Amino acid sequence: MKLSLEGVVPVPLREKVSIGMSGMWNTSVSFNKGDYVFIQAPSGTGKTTLIHILYGLRNDYTGDVKWQGKSLSSTDNETLAAMRTKNISVIFQDMRLFPELTAWENIDIKRRLTNTVNENEANEWMDRLGLEDKKNSIGSTLSYGEQQRVAIVRALMQPFEWLLMDEPFSHLDHANTQKAISLILEVVKKHKAGMLLADLDENTFFPYTQTIIL
Repeated sequence: MKLSLEGVVPVPLREKVSIGMSGMWNTSVSFNKGDYVFIQAPSGTGKTTLIHILYGLRNDYTGDVKWQGKSLSSTDNETLAAMRTKNISVIFQDMRLFPELTAWENIDIKRRLTNTVNENEANEWMDRLGLEDKKNSIGSTLSYGEQQRVAIVRALMQPFEWLLMDEPFSHLDHANTQKAISLILEVVKKHKAGMLLADLDENTFFPYTQTIIL
């Protein structure tokens, strides 16, 4: 599943982009399934905006975003929902858990919807990320680091050709970051998928095939 951006400029960043250089905005770039892309995005350059545009949550931009040659702006809601279920998964910076559900329920609702990962494997992944004692904890009571780990496992509960990540380890210490990296890489390889990670600072979390300064 090829991802292409052609002259994309977010409306709120239009003036800033016009006076600066960017490796992503207002240019033509494309990525293929299996690519590991790192977007280094200094503060204020539209990191989260980019992830939201690619996932179809924002349309306040000029230019064109295409998934497998089909323009995102002309994709109907039903098709977009199917893409989010089968082709594109995301780890949001703000996690977006259901605060009234338990950690397990937040993960299991995604697992049941997509029917890709069995219950035993889902439990194993939670255990690997140190959530074995938090499965019955209500989402709103979890620490930011615990919420982030739940969000990571939840994103892996579906089939995908691309995994989008917005500062996925910002609330994790080194040990938990390494555990999360290992699990993500294992599942991405299993799906023969691509990944696009946007973060503020340079990193070597994954064996990136391409690095772009936003």
